[in-house]
Amino acid sequence: MLHVVLVSPLIPGNTGSIARTCAASAVGLHLVGPLGFHVDDTKLKRAGLDYWPYVVVKIHDSWDEFRDYFMKQDGQKRLLAFTKRGTHIHSDFSYKPGDWLVFGSETKGLPESALKDCSGEALGGGTIRIPMVETYVRCLNLSVSVGVALYEAARQLNYEQLQYQPDLPEEAQGLFPAEDIYG
Repeated sequence: MLHVVLVSPLIPGNTGSIARTCAASAVGLHLVGPLGFHVDDTKLKRAGLDYWPYVVVKIHDSWDEFRDYFMKQDGQKRLLAFTKRGTHIHSDFSYKPGDWLVFGSETKGLPESALKDCSGEALGGGTIRIPMVETYVRCLNLSVSVGVALYEAARQLNYEQLQYQPDLPEEAQGLFPAEDIYG
């Protein structure tokens, strides 16, 4: 299964839209703090519409906490950083089941510690970029970037995760379950 990781997202509407994309594509969503909004923000809820019960969201207070969580997960896995300075183009990269797609905040991108972990042999699979005109556009919208990256990874994996119909535990019916329901 693929995962989407947002590190310090700032705009609740973007995060809500990304949650909806994760629900539609049957992937987990990890929010790594500090967040630029409260999880009960109405813009966050509105952007996610009524799909919140269908996306499994895990909140981590910091990158260090997330890294510890990631390392404890079973199976083949690697962290892939999406950044405008990535060394691989998203459509040329070979995705694998168990990839975690990592995105930074809308204004600052990924912190150096996340880039280092995503590039290192122990945890990472590299840095990836989505090509675009750079003369007058600084970056793509975060929710657009996640959609482009997630669906390219899913396409390469023959949309296997769409065959997965999770039996969500009762705790997942709330907006954001506080406990680790992946475990």
